[in-house]
Amino acid sequence: MKLIDSTAIYVMWLREMKRTIRSKSRVIGTLAMPLFFMLFLGFGFNSMPVPGMEKGVNYLSFLVPGIIGMSVIMTATFGGLSVLWDREFGFLKEIMVAPVSRVSIVLGRVAGGITTSVMQGVVILIISSFFGFNIAGIPQFFLALAFMLLMATAFIGVGLIFASLMKDMQGFNLVINFFIFPLFFLSGALFPLQNLPPIVRELSYLGPLTYGVDGMRGALVGVSTFPVIVDFAVLAFFSLAMIALGTYLFDKSESI
Repeated sequence: MKLIDSTAIYVMWLREMKRTIRSKSRVIGTLAMPLFFMLFLGFGFNSMPVPGMEKGVNYLSFLVPGIIGMSVIMTATFGGLSVLWDREFGFLKEIMVAPVSRVSIVLGRVAGGITTSVMQGVVILIISSFFGFNIAGIPQFFLALAFMLLMATAFIGVGLIFASLMKDMQGFNLVINFFIFPLFFLSGALFPLQNLPPIVRELSYLGPLTYGVDGMRGALVGVSTFPVIVDFAVLAFFSLAMIALGTYLFDKSESI
């Protein structure tokens, strides 16, 4: 048995993509909340001075990278729900006895989740351009795309970890929401990190989403708290760690 089976990866990726395309309500639902945030917060505070923001940057430009990050991680993390769904209806048991490695199964799921998450991030970015957000150039777009890819990879790994440790779909939703929203609000997506109390600010530096949002803001807007290369390195390390741990726990949980 090959450790990496490209056919198995493609089949799992194609299944995830077909599932997403057919579930229009899921696509609309995951796009609706980020768009509401962008519309109401972006236009509501766009003409107001926000303490801690760089001069020459309006609030909408500051907000868009954070909203893209929100869309990407929500879609990616809830990808773990498909693992619980497949386990509930017996599909997971069938593919686990197939003559392909479990690494290939995980990689196929990860590839499907990354594709879906990044596509939604790009859709949000395109829509934001109609609201007045300006992309600096093609290189900046591809750098932002790289950050979307890393965020999607990291939080698909997180979703896989929770799905491997849990058996209940309703419990998964509650735990994931409890995990995502503190990370989102502490990431600097909605307001500059400089506005937070020192203790809370230090806590925000422990969240991986902080570096994803900051890196995308540096790429798209040209302002960031940390150097973009630092954001990229931290997020890349976290992505590798989460995928490795998610693969290990998935393999272990399905071996029991």
